[in-house]
Amino acid sequence: MQTISKPDLTAKETVNGRALFLGERLDLKALETTDYFATQPLVVGAGEQGYAVLFRYGAVVIFGLSPVEEASFLTHLKPFVIDPFSAPETEEVILKHDETSGGRVENGTIWLQAFSVERLQIVGDVLAKSVVLAHYEIGTGKVFEQIEPFADTLQRSTKNERWGKELLRQLGRTLSIQHKIVGRVEIIDKPELLWDAPELERLYLRLENEYEIRERHLALERKLDLISRTAETVLDLLQHNTALRVEWYVVILIVVEILLSLYDLFIKV
Repeated sequence: MQTISKPDLTAKETVNGRALFLGERLDLKALETTDYFATQPLVVGAGEQGYAVLFRYGAVVIFGLSPVEEASFLTHLKPFVIDPFSAPETEEVILKHDETSGGRVENGTIWLQAFSVERLQIVGDVLAKSVVLAHYEIGTGKVFEQIEPFADTLQRSTKNERWGKELLRQLGRTLSIQHKIVGRVEIIDKPELLWDAPELERLYLRLENEYEIRERHLALERKLDLISRTAETVLDLLQHNTALRVEWYVVILIVVEILLSLYDLFIKV
């Protein structure tokens, strides 16, 4: 860890926080060579007396920044954002100091025993997962709306072949979301920090429960699974229709061949 002076938040009773899902990924290699306060997740200084917790999967959580400092920090961070979103998902929180509290959450306010870097990492991890879930909940909802008409039409007919490309596209989006939330973000995995600071596990579990991380992840997985099964079912039916049509073409060709043979035998003779 770098030997640099940390922003002092101990004199404050209230610290504002804000989580943003900026893009598909953050290139942290360059930032890891500069001054930082912690890793896994990476914590750097921001503004005059603030912190930023950065995640490779594209999320950043900032603490103790004024609106001007936030705008300046995000501008400097922009070159490190890969495939940025046009409208990043955000979530705001207020941290309050309470030495007797173990991470109580109420109406967007979190009470912490201290504004330590480790506790900010825990809060940042949960908030980052929350905005990622919110982003993909919206995206999955849009895919669900697009695929629902296919399921309704399926009750009446399975002969509309123009569904094929659109269904393959929706199936690809679904698989992409599943890959990101499971492989890249690791939504339901505990942060590695807890191995070194097991005393913070209670705080993490309480925040995870308050933000319903596991419940939202499970609901999202169920929707994605339903979308996948719907798309696969319709594609199987379309493939079946295509195979059946090919079989009919073969039968017709055989019949034509027989008729031509009969013509040669009886008419030409």
